[in-house]
Amino acid sequence: MATDRAEPRPATVYALAGIRLVNGAAGLLAPDLLIRRFEPDREPLSPAAVYAFRLFGIRTILLGLALLAHEGEQLRQDLSEAVLIHGSDTATAAMLGISGQVPRRTAVLTTLISAANTVLAATSLANPLKGRRT
Repeated sequence: MATDRAEPRPATVYALAGIRLVNGAAGLLAPDLLIRRFEPDREPLSPAAVYAFRLFGIRTILLGLALLAHEGEQLRQDLSEAVLIHGSDTATAAMLGISGQVPRRTAVLTTLISAANTVLAATSLANPLKGRRT
């Protein structure tokens, strides 16, 4: 009996999945580390911020796992959504920096990370996903 092998993915898909898994785990398991980048002097930490980072942490983990598990049209759909998700993240991070709502260094770092994710998603989507050969 032959086993089906997963379709090859561009390296950019693996990179984006890895970033999502690491960032998601940080948000879920150590939200305080991420919150302090946005509000370094706030004590105690905002319970709403802890909730939000954990909420988006698990979402980000699941999105990363989807990139590793899905194939074909579903993977293409995931990557299309990734461009929108990370593009929105990039715009939000940039606007927080421009408006001075977060420290400049944090704004630059989060904008660059989000922009890199957007580029990885767009590049992954642009690379033809190889189909199965019979």
